[in-house]
Amino acid sequence: MSQDIYIKNKKAYFEYHILDEYTAGIQLLGTEIKSIREGKANLNDAFCTFMNGQLYVRNLHISEYSMGSFYNHEAKRDRVLLLQKKELKKLLVKGEEKGFTIVPLALFISERGFAKLKIALAQGKKTFDKRETMKERDSKIEMDRALKR
Repeated sequence: MSQDIYIKNKKAYFEYHILDEYTAGIQLLGTEIKSIREGKANLNDAFCTFMNGQLYVRNLHISEYSMGSFYNHEAKRDRVLLLQKKELKKLLVKGEEKGFTIVPLALFISERGFAKLKIALAQGKKTFDKRETMKERDSKIEMDRALKR
């Protein structure tokens, strides 16, 4: 995995319990991949959904390419995710169950130069779970400070 471009969805780990992770290819236009290579993408509001038997990522914001002319892409268009049929079936069955959702975790460029999206089957956290996560994070920070002294 190329560490040059690695755009994370930090909010996903706070909002959801991550159950299964998958790496999916994305069907992109030429100006979109150029913008991703510049690091101009945002996963915060993105989510995955099934339409017509295909998995799409929605609200993934990829900024317009600065050097693009009138062939430039739309910033928040729906993009097809490329997975194996077996993985798609598993996600379709689990995604329809109550409380489960498919969330994008990270966007990166593979060694071969392709844009990949790490997605996860996730279950939403309750409010008290989020408070526990915050307490754990705060206590870890305090321990790290104490060890530095």
